[in-house]
Amino acid sequence: QQIQEDLNKQLFDNLVSFLRQSHSEFQEKTTEWTCRMKSREIPTAALVLGVNVTDHDLTFRSLSEVIQNNITPYIALLEAKDCPGIKNLMQKLMGQLMNCYIDVDSLEDEDYVQVSENRIRCSMTSLINWYENVTKKTGSETPSKKRTSSSRHWQSPPVVVIFKDMESFTTKVLQDFIVISSQHIRELPLVLIFGIATSPMIIHNLLPHSVSSLLCIELFQSLSCKEHLSTIIDKLLLTTQFPFKLGEKVLQVLINIFLYHDFSVQNFIKGFQLCIVEHFYSQPLSVLCCQLVDAKKRVNYLSHDQCENIRRLPSFRRYVEGQVSEKQIALLTADSCLKEVTLKLLEDLHVYHENYVSVLRCLHVFTSSLPKYPLGKQIRELHCACLENQVWETEEYESSLQLARMLNKSDLVTMLQQCVEIFVSSSGKEFDKTVEKLKDFLTQFQKLEAEAFQERDVSVSSQKELQKKTDLYHLQKTLLELKESRRSKKLTKFEMLRFEVVDYIDSLVRNYLVPADHKTLHEIVYFNTASVLREHLNAAPRIALHTALNNPYCYLKNQALKSDGGSISNKAPDICIVYKLHLECGRLINLVDWLEAFSTVVMAAEGPNADAASSDQVDDIIHARFIRAVSELELLGFIKPSKQKTDHVARLTWGGC
Repeated sequence: QQIQEDLNKQLFDNLVSFLRQSHSEFQEKTTEWTCRMKSREIPTAALVLGVNVTDHDLTFRSLSEVIQNNITPYIALLEAKDCPGIKNLMQKLMGQLMNCYIDVDSLEDEDYVQVSENRIRCSMTSLINWYENVTKKTGSETPSKKRTSSSRHWQSPPVVVIFKDMESFTTKVLQDFIVISSQHIRELPLVLIFGIATSPMIIHNLLPHSVSSLLCIELFQSLSCKEHLSTIIDKLLLTTQFPFKLGEKVLQVLINIFLYHDFSVQNFIKGFQLCIVEHFYSQPLSVLCCQLVDAKKRVNYLSHDQCENIRRLPSFRRYVEGQVSEKQIALLTADSCLKEVTLKLLEDLHVYHENYVSVLRCLHVFTSSLPKYPLGKQIRELHCACLENQVWETEEYESSLQLARMLNKSDLVTMLQQCVEIFVSSSGKEFDKTVEKLKDFLTQFQKLEAEAFQERDVSVSSQKELQKKTDLYHLQKTLLELKESRRSKKLTKFEMLRFEVVDYIDSLVRNYLVPADHKTLHEIVYFNTASVLREHLNAAPRIALHTALNNPYCYLKNQALKSDGGSISNKAPDICIVYKLHLECGRLINLVDWLEAFSTVVMAAEGPNADAASSDQVDDIIHARFIRAVSELELLGFIKPSKQKTDHVARLTWGGC
């Protein structure tokens, strides 16, 4: 929430400035406001937030707090689902502004709101009278109180109405409200804020020109949801502040859901929280997933079972296999030795993360400025590539190096300066020599620039000498020498230095951007179970429905519902019995045959009495149960009535799940 507030700060500041401007015009009764009153224009902010609708609630909540703290206490947030008509809109508007309770059941029947012991009619006249009374009370306060309130709000603060989802409002409701409000703009300083998910053109699509001309519209654009996500990943994942990390497959699942489903940063955060819960619930060694200071204390208190869990980790097994035989025996038998090594490995893992983040940012400085972005434009794409495998072995990385070897001098100098800033501010302790080396490169570039000026002067003088040689023989000889020197041209000092810089960055990448799964004990801090995350986040309703109807024991956990293979238990719910029977049928299902089969299964528990029941004398209760189960199947979309035969239904689903 703090990160999103920081990202929206510029947007909110612009909105506050807009509200203050329109508000001050109303206060001072300037010529511009008088002209606006004559034309009956309502100050309107068109706030384009993007298609990530699930994030809008948090944005509007933060915006209303900012407006209340800086502009006005009179704010109403309206949603289309609560305002099907102008009467409902006025009830909601007055109810929120007057802080009164509205009975939802009475919205359709009554045209009033209950304020204290009085019933007020929901109309613009009542709203204006209420506003005048409230502002008069504020104006009649004692000077000390008045000073306190005026430090935050003006004497006659505007009334801000926020339409959270403008696209969902009906055209008639918006038209009526805008026309009515414009007729009373002299008495009520109303300001509208339209929350828009698609495009500002929706205003002109919903409203005719005669109505939109009553609005004085100013456009405000929020940051894109992709920029929000990149900042979230940068602040939450690419930092040593939080020890918990996401594996490459898990991070890719969350990013894919974001990009291909909803663009919702809030849902990404919920998925991140789910990963944290799942990791600490399923990983017995997650007790060591904490800050290094706390981990050092906790290692000493590990039980024998926890030590055995460490020995079972695949990464620790690889580490043991690389040790000498005496060390292997000590690690596998002595818990004290294991704890010492575990502490050292956790320290190494912490140092790895510090170095990884700094070098990743430095590499991103280079790759993000290359054409076509072989390794991606965003740092999250580069992070996923480094987690997946050894990035220097990929074709994208090779093409990035080739493009980097063609950068001009100004770009290279700028990138090196940015890398120096990254390594200087890094918490890693191994980058002192790296900073010195990068500064040395910058110094060499400066020297090359000075030499370039001298060479330029020499070339100018040589050209002048060439012009002086009027003798044809000497002229031809000089031109041939120039041509031969161009053919056997060697790399310039700048090109050699550029190759040296790129090779040095490449060496940093190979040393510090090793994939996390190559590090020992990475399982303690990294959550890698992407399949569990998919089960929770990637909905598969058809599979879940088939499982529930075909095997109700899976969800109900009732021992009586256990069945062998394809047998149908008479203890199962009616809809499960009907569903299993319908799986045995073809495209058209005869309702009479279906009912007889259902009756046979249900009556099977009654033993010999079941034989006495004939298909013509089905019990009324069983008949009613069957009709209800079939209706439920139709509601779920498994069958539909058939026009070919009145006593048949058509089956709609085929194949196994």
